[in-house]
Amino acid sequence: MELQVKRKELSSDSLQMKVLESIEDFRSWREAVVGDVGVVTTMGYLHRGHESLIRAAREQNKILVATIFVNPAQFAPGEDLEAYPRDEEGDLETCRLLGVDAVFMPPRDQIYPPGFGTYVETESGKSSQNSHSEGSSRPTFFRGVATVVLKLFNIIQPKRAYFGRKDAQQCVVIQNTVRDLNVPVEIIIEPTVREHDGLALSSRNAYLNREERSKATILYSALTAGVSAFKNGETDADELRNIVKSEAGKEEGFTLDYVSVADMNNMKEQEGTVKTGILAIAGHIGKTRLIDNMILE
Repeated sequence: MELQVKRKELSSDSLQMKVLESIEDFRSWREAVVGDVGVVTTMGYLHRGHESLIRAAREQNKILVATIFVNPAQFAPGEDLEAYPRDEEGDLETCRLLGVDAVFMPPRDQIYPPGFGTYVETESGKSSQNSHSEGSSRPTFFRGVATVVLKLFNIIQPKRAYFGRKDAQQCVVIQNTVRDLNVPVEIIIEPTVREHDGLALSSRNAYLNREERSKATILYSALTAGVSAFKNGETDADELRNIVKSEAGKEEGFTLDYVSVADMNNMKEQEGTVKTGILAIAGHIGKTRLIDNMILE
C-alpha cells in the first residue's frame, strides 16, 4: 500500500512541521506545545512499517514527534553504521504527509557529546539471559538501544511511544527499562508489517539484490513452520527450535545466526514446555543480516 495521505488533508499546523536538530531548540519548541505528545523513534529510511506507527501515533495524540537518528551505540565494530541506508529528504516528506508536528534529527554529538560515558545496562538484554538472541549475537546492541531511547524520552517527554513488533526483543528491553526506571511513558507495540510474501519490512531490505530478496522469505517460512507446529500441539522448546532450524536449512543462501524461544516478559530462553513466547530467528542472506519473529500464544 502506497502512502495515501494528501497535503490538502492536513492542517496548516501540520504543513508547518518543525525540523529540529539541537536539544536546546527542541526543548524550546516542546515547552510551547500543549497536549499529549506521542513519539515514533526511528533511524530513518522510513518504510511502510514506520508509516503504520506514525499513523497510529497520529490518531492517539494531539502532538506527534518523530525522531531520525542512526544510533552509533547499537552498532558493533565492523557492522554497517556508515553504510546504513539514509534518505533524509524522503523521510521528511513522509513525515509531512503523515501529519508529524516535529521531527527531531540531532547530529551525533548532540546525543553523544565529548566525554559521554553513561550507558543503560538491561538485564533482559544480556546474553546470560538468552544465548540465542540479539544480546548474544550483538553484545552492545541492547545497551545502545536502551541508552538512546531513554535519552530521547528525557528530551521529548512523550506520553506515548510506538514501536513495531518486528523488533520484539527490543520491545521487551524498552518496556522493562521504562518500568524499572519509572519513566512515565506508555509503550505501545504495533503489529509487524510484511510484504505480500511475508518478508518483514526492514530498512536493511534495501541491501538485498533481486536473488537475495527472493531467498529472504525463508525467515517467514521457517517461523511459520514453528508457529504451525505449536498450534498443532508441539510445545517442547527444543523441538520448536529444531523445526525452525530445519526449515531454515532448506534455503542454501541463508546462514542461520540463531533461533530463539524466549519468555515474552524477560527474554529468558525457554526450556521444556512452552505456553507462550517469542519465536525469533536471525541470519544472513549474502552480507545482509535480517531478523524476524512471531508470537507463540
